[in-house]
Amino acid sequence: MKDKVSIITPCFNSAEYISDCIDSVVNQTYQNWEMIIIDDNSSDQSVKLIKKKKSTEGRIKLIELEENIGSAMARNEAIKAAKGRFIAFLDSDDKWYSNKLSIQIDYMKTNKIFFSFTSYDIINNNGNPTNNVISVPEKITYNQYLKNTIIGCLTVIIDTKNISIPLMKDIRTSHDMILWLDILKNERYAFGLNKVLASYRLSSNSNTKNKLFAAIDVWRVYRNYERLNIINSLYNFIHYSFNAIKKRI
Repeated sequence: MKDKVSIITPCFNSAEYISDCIDSVVNQTYQNWEMIIIDDNSSDQSVKLIKKKKSTEGRIKLIELEENIGSAMARNEAIKAAKGRFIAFLDSDDKWYSNKLSIQIDYMKTNKIFFSFTSYDIINNNGNPTNNVISVPEKITYNQYLKNTIIGCLTVIIDTKNISIPLMKDIRTSHDMILWLDILKNERYAFGLNKVLASYRLSSNSNTKNKLFAAIDVWRVYRNYERLNIINSLYNFIHYSFNAIKKRI
């Protein structure tokens, strides 16, 4: 029997997109999965839509939080509840290609890889392609990742048989960055599969203000979490900024 994959999906007021997100998991050719959706006290129809999907699909698990705790802490609750050997991440406004799990799990097992990520494309708010694809390198180290946050959370799969996943830090936008850095301190590489297997949605939340917050949080990661000195932080931040711009061209 194939190993189970636990899919971690935080949800907050995602009624517009959550059904598409769930459908992209239900339609996977790799069938041994559980989708753990953590609703972070949504005020829209998200929970109603999730429950409707859950009523016909027993592999969907829903955890409803009584107060809003943010996506990092919500993901932590899902990670604690996960039963699978493999942990995958998918945000509620993004979606996967139907062969994502099959291809990526096979790639990991064949090559004895414990931490992998893939290329992904960008879709607009309506789900239409933007012709923008984020390609990934064959592998990336801790020091390389400081300069280029190329790992898309929606593409990551981790083999928990070989890697113990630390809990995410409670920071606004870069908690996944800290998690990958924590893992890369112990693992020599994260391995990139240069196939487009997921779609990242540029929603109304993907605005200039939030990009500024993301840049500020990356700086805080350097200084407050990785304890880099000011020169090293500036060096990495210049590279990060250049690569962030390059991803959007």
